[in-house]
Amino acid sequence: MSKDVTSILIVGVGGQGTLLASKLLGEVVCDQGYDVKVSEVHGMSQRGGSVVTYVKYGEKVYSPLIDAGEADVMVAFELLEAVRYLPFLKKGGTIVVNDQKIDPMPVIIGSAQYPQNLLEELTAAGVKLLAMDGLAVAAEAGNAKAVNVVLMGALAKQLPYPKEVWEKALTKVVPPKFLEMNKRAFVLGYEHP
Repeated sequence: MSKDVTSILIVGVGGQGTLLASKLLGEVVCDQGYDVKVSEVHGMSQRGGSVVTYVKYGEKVYSPLIDAGEADVMVAFELLEAVRYLPFLKKGGTIVVNDQKIDPMPVIIGSAQYPQNLLEELTAAGVKLLAMDGLAVAAEAGNAKAVNVVLMGALAKQLPYPKEVWEKALTKVVPPKFLEMNKRAFVLGYEHP
């Protein structure tokens, strides 16, 4: 990523912690001296709807919005959301995806079925795919709600910033009583194969 601006899309559903994740990423790249722009879009997020966050950084960023085919990296907290936002990822881009499936409202009310073979669809897209069971890794860290930090640990390995910078940023964005557990979640995500 040796260009002027890097674009990272973070997608999930309400309650998965995408906003905290974007705040963490923003702290990391701001600490590196970059101009950072972050924008959030909530679609019925409190009812399990989509939440997408755009994070762009570089020497000078004029807009936080990421157009189709422009994202260098996508971090997806839910499998269907990964496929929904796949058109935003550039060819050869990287997806860090939690393979968790959360039923959207049409599936919950029985008017649709959760799509099958989504990982295969992502694999066929010609992108670098890093899939993991983030929920299990977060549970190993001590709290299943730390999936967001697990995924940020996996993202950290894809970016050129030292692990220590991420851990320092964690202390800024995570309340002290949850910090140690989130540090464990980050390390487990970072070290995940």
